[in-house]
Amino acid sequence: MAHVQRHPLAAQAAELLLRRIRAGEWALGHKLPGETTLAAQLGVGRSTLREAIRELSGKGVLESRQGAGVFVTALDVAEDWDAILRRADIVAVIEARLAIEAESAALAAARRTPADLRALWRALAVRAEATGSVEELVDADTAFHRAVVTAAHNDILTGMFDAFIPRSRHAMVDMLRIRPLTDARADHHAHEVLLDAVRRRDAAAAASASRVHLTSLRDAFA
Repeated sequence: MAHVQRHPLAAQAAELLLRRIRAGEWALGHKLPGETTLAAQLGVGRSTLREAIRELSGKGVLESRQGAGVFVTALDVAEDWDAILRRADIVAVIEARLAIEAESAALAAARRTPADLRALWRALAVRAEATGSVEELVDADTAFHRAVVTAAHNDILTGMFDAFIPRSRHAMVDMLRIRPLTDARADHHAHEVLLDAVRRRDAAAAASASRVHLTSLRDAFA
């Protein structure tokens, strides 16, 4: 007969600490009580407490600073991106893309290189020629938007955009099967306007073009 395994004491202590942090006992950036005090409060030894702190440090919730103590660096364990995106409504995904892509477009206008422009022109040309399957159009569209984000030269923004691709692609394919584009020419023109703003180094116009395009996309889903 299988028995329920007990969590090790350190894991239980880590969970208790996390509950107290979630409950607001210590604010972000706040220093935890000393080892002796905290170990007594949790009813564990100091070595167990240290292990619990190491566990929460590995999850980004706590940080041990040499000679200064242990500080709260997050108010909860960060959930896995994939799990969040699997649950996310497509409108929420597009709203997040709006935040990422409008800023990326502005940065791209300021930072783009001749190589970035060539990549954008190529991606736009491929998008114009994507007249086959819905999947082909969505992939070509995604490649263009990614080229804009890449031209911002910010690895964090690129990584965030890449995290959205699987969820966004699935939803876009579904939407276009149910509701094909009513005016493919106008949709493509919106991308030309964005590229032209990036080419002209007009950050405000690039951000606006990105925002207008994605807002209309979001409204079509809503």
